Amino acid sequence: MTNLLFRKVRLLCSLLLLVAGLASAQTKPVNGKITDENGNPVPGATVQVKGTNTGTATTADGTFKLNVPANATSLVVSFVGYVQQEIAIAGKSEFSISLVPTSTTLTDVVVVGYGTTRKKDLTGSVVSIKSADFNKGIVTAPDQLIQGKVAGLMVVANSGAPGGATTVRIRGNSSVRTGNQPLYVVDGMPLDGRTAKPSVSANGLGQTPDANPLNFINSFDILSMDVLKDASATAIYGARGANGVVIITTKKGAVGTPRLDVNYSAGMSKILKKLDVLDAAGYRSALKQYNLAGGDEGSSVDAMESILRTGVTHNVNVGISGGGESGVYRASFGMLDQQGIVKKTGLKKYTANLNGQYKLLDNKRLGVDYYIQAAHTTEQIAPITSNAGFTGSLIGQALQWNPTLALRKPDGSFNVLGVGSAINPEAMSAAYDDNVNINSILASVSPSYKFTDELEYRFNYSINHQVGERETQIASFINIDQVFGNGQAYYGVNTLTSQLMTHTLNYNKQITPALFLGAVIGYERQKFDYKGRSVGGLGFTTDELKYTDILQNPTQTNTFLSSFRNPKSELQSYFGRVNLNFLDKYLLTATLRADGSSKFGSNNKYGYFPSFAAKWNLSNEAFLKDNKTINQLALRVGWGITGNQEFPAGAAQEQYTLNSNGGASLSNVANPNLKWESSKQLNAGIDYTFFGGRLYGSVDYFHKNTSDLLFNFPAIQPAPASNYWINLPANVINKGVELVLRGDVVATKNFTWNLGVNATFLKNRLENYDGPPVLTGSISGQGVSDAYAQRLTNNQPLNSFYLRKFEGFDDNGQGKYTDGGNTLFYLGDPNPKTMLGIITSVNYKHWSLNISMHGAYGFDLYNNTANTVLPINNLGSRNIAADLVGTQESLSNPITVSSRYLEKGNFMKMDNATISYSIGNIGKVIKNASVYITGQNLFIITKYSGFDPEVNTDKSINGVTSLGIEYSPYPTARNFLAGINFSL
Repeated sequence: MTNLLFRKVRLLCSLLLLVAGLASAQTKPVNGKITDENGNPVPGATVQVKGTNTGTATTADGTFKLNVPANATSLVVSFVGYVQQEIAIAGKSEFSISLVPTSTTLTDVVVVGYGTTRKKDLTGSVVSIKSADFNKGIVTAPDQLIQGKVAGLMVVANSGAPGGATTVRIRGNSSVRTGNQPLYVVDGMPLDGRTAKPSVSANGLGQTPDANPLNFINSFDILSMDVLKDASATAIYGARGANGVVIITTKKGAVGTPRLDVNYSAGMSKILKKLDVLDAAGYRSALKQYNLAGGDEGSSVDAMESILRTGVTHNVNVGISGGGESGVYRASFGMLDQQGIVKKTGLKKYTANLNGQYKLLDNKRLGVDYYIQAAHTTEQIAPITSNAGFTGSLIGQALQWNPTLALRKPDGSFNVLGVGSAINPEAMSAAYDDNVNINSILASVSPSYKFTDELEYRFNYSINHQVGERETQIASFINIDQVFGNGQAYYGVNTLTSQLMTHTLNYNKQITPALFLGAVIGYERQKFDYKGRSVGGLGFTTDELKYTDILQNPTQTNTFLSSFRNPKSELQSYFGRVNLNFLDKYLLTATLRADGSSKFGSNNKYGYFPSFAAKWNLSNEAFLKDNKTINQLALRVGWGITGNQEFPAGAAQEQYTLNSNGGASLSNVANPNLKWESSKQLNAGIDYTFFGGRLYGSVDYFHKNTSDLLFNFPAIQPAPASNYWINLPANVINKGVELVLRGDVVATKNFTWNLGVNATFLKNRLENYDGPPVLTGSISGQGVSDAYAQRLTNNQPLNSFYLRKFEGFDDNGQGKYTDGGNTLFYLGDPNPKTMLGIITSVNYKHWSLNISMHGAYGFDLYNNTANTVLPINNLGSRNIAADLVGTQESLSNPITVSSRYLEKGNFMKMDNATISYSIGNIGKVIKNASVYITGQNLFIITKYSGFDPEVNTDKSINGVTSLGIEYSPYPTARNFLAGINFSL
């Protein structure tokens, strides 16, 4: 029995050894190392046996080990940003592989609505900017990363304050009201476009500008930004695609051992330009010149300098990523602490990001993706507003302060004058405290299932939730009417929430060797909720405690409570897209989206947005296929309709407000026929690549016709309400040409020089409008009331300047105007006719220099600051602009809104220059180290006399947007930054 058992065991062992031997004979080990073009190891590169699922990823030192089948013929090696290589095995077991950077952008993956495509397969006008090409330096929001990088894209700061909002336009202004901003989509989640920051309008000071709604995103986490410009690209977003779409894709993990990426930078900021006002000596000289006995107070001060400082910025970012065959992950943390150049201003931002993509089941057909981004921002705000009256806001107060009048008394206390007199800017800065804290979370979960290799279903649920809290107070010692002796405080909380559910079904199949079909259909539902509440008071009995901590202190009559909740807003959509590619020569794309919105009238709940596009790859035709000069040449043409629903929820329905007697009164008349604002756009373009990829670019012509313009007129009285929303019977036409040219001027082993230029030539006009002129562009400050500088009317560009024509001074020093000032003329256009971007990079061994410039030409700006903050009749009590001295102007010349303050805004700005040195690996721990120095806003070439020609103070009237007006804004800063990057 024992011998029999022994023989069975011996037989089993022999069989196991035989199986092991056979298995060993069927596989063989291979190993190697993968490096980049500089010889540095590449961790996370994928090494796969061709035609199988067998593969691995390189370790931190770029090495790999793999058992390959005995009959394997080659390895496929790939890594993002490098050309995929196929390496023959041919009996070898050890490999040394050097990756080659992708030499052409044609194979780059571009993110389009609800999917991706190769750049060479694009039929629409889409520009993809990768993280390596982003603007460097102090960046608080993603829109700053691509300023000057994209033809047809205009990015203008509304304020120089840290975290301030921007005006972004893609191919011009299309709407006469708010809602001209593009749609932002972050990892598939369309953003609301608003922020939860509560607004404040303080007594005598006006309203501070809004914050950038993208502040919660950390640029360190962004992989790419794709700008969708024409209707064939944006129609998939239907009612929200009329102003273009910017898709933000964040970084994901990669297969391989865990990798830690670290970035730290520190910088300093100073004011870019000071306005030329009189110093103490110049002021005294002017007083003598104008024979004024008073006005010299005996001191010498620089009031602007008293509120400015050198701002210091610190930025720390850490990211860890990795994963295996079944899934990858990435987590990151960021901290930005930016001091503003104006005292008591700044932005602190803390961000955390976690995402993962996993494949489940044995067949890996079930997938789960998740994404969580949390952010906390703290914004410290100065009293710099867009609509201050005679009192002025902080910048205006500093400009106006008499330079011979001391800012402080001999005992060191503030020199505060009487109510109605000039306000001491240093005292104003001390008296005003304003802080906003916003907590944001953007999260999504997206399960998917691949029924076949060609057919995939995906569900996505996303939520974007923000809570904004604001505490504002003005101390009782400042000489503002009603505030002096009382003090004022405000506390507000706003909540903004949007939720999204999306179902998509994607089908991609090579039908025949000649025909590829790609298709997607989907259903989407999104809802929005915005609400807020606030409390404030006037008349505090003590300054020993923060006013916002004792809001119960003022009397009941001096306390106010307020709350709001926007009407319900929901969007329900059905969409589909089909792509056909025949022989890689002829490409067709067709899209249709149906959007239903609760915002619109009962007779127009749904809008339909189709688009069509075609592309002909001439370079794949026989007559160009082997051409040595022309590597790629393609013609594109597209047409489509997109919509705009960015206006207040409930505008089509009856709305009620609380009136003074405690009842409810109708505030908005229902309009059941209110419908979408629609834009029809035609785009034709050429893409080209010459000389082996050394020269490449594109040319696009576009014609955009926006109709059914959304607008609210005062209801015709007698009427039960004051507002009535309609679709204006008019058209806004934007047409133009975009040129992009990039080339490798020099390309050698150790030295490369790349130069790129993009230019846009644009015309904007309002046509077929026969209604009453619409006023906008309010002018604020002393000496004016209910004044405006812009008007919308037929056959003129949007926001055309409509002004008295200034002709100089008469013999008495009074202003002269055409027709005595009784007639106003269309005299200027704030819309740039030409926009230009220049980028260049020079690389020599481990050194690199990257420079970007941008400019705009053919537009006008109105200098509200010169008009009402620094006029000649200030002399004797307040300061004036230095260039007024010696003119014929009389001190009694009244302040008048006219073409005198209309200036050419042409400029070219050196907005970014970065020099970096690649250290490489340091020992066995630190990988890919580099150091850099960046300068931002280094200089501006312009004749504009204000702070910065790239400015857009919000001077809208009744929601009608303005453009191109400067009113004592937060000044632009010049920044210098030094930093280091490395990986572990």
